[in-house]
Order: sequence, then structure tokens, then C-alpha cells
Amino acid sequence: MNQTNIKSKVNTQARFDARLSRSQKDLFEKAASIRGFKSLSEFVIHTTQEVAISIVEKHNAILASEADRKVFFDALVNPSKPNQKLKEASRRYLKQVAE
Repeated sequence: MNQTNIKSKVNTQARFDARLSRSQKDLFEKAASIRGFKSLSEFVIHTTQEVAISIVEKHNAILASEADRKVFFDALVNPSKPNQKLKEASRRYLKQVAE
């Protein structure tokens, strides 16, 4: 890896600052210690990332579900005309049921 690639990777990092109450900090530090994190920052980043991934996955699942419902509803309300294969399948079914 050349020096330019290393420099661009370093520059992609961002900083995030937050103010919290003393009781929140104490709670977060205790949780971080219990879970074995080296620092409060490591704990906050790890935990926040897990929750963020879960939120995004649920959001994407909802969007997919909504899109599926729209497609399904549209197919019920505005059905396509049966094609030749469907007509043939219907004839075969009716013939088998009649036998």
C-alpha cells in the first residue's frame, strides 16, 4: 500500500463529541467495564453501531414489506390477462378434476 492510500484512509475518520450527565457517564463506564471494553469510547462506538445496524435492517425490511404489499395489492386490483401457459394449465386442471 502506498503512502497516498494510507493517508486517505486516515483522513476518512471522523470525530463525534457528546455531552452527557454524570449519571449517564457512570452508567456507561460501568457497562463498558462489565462487558470488558478497554475504554468508554470503544464501548459507545461498538454499542451504538450494533443498535444503528439493527435500526437500518428493520427499516429496510419495512420498506421491502411495503413494496411487496403494493405489488400484491396492485396484482389483485389490476390483474394481468392470463397468458397462454396459464390458459393451458387451467384446461389441464379442469380436465383432471372432471375425470
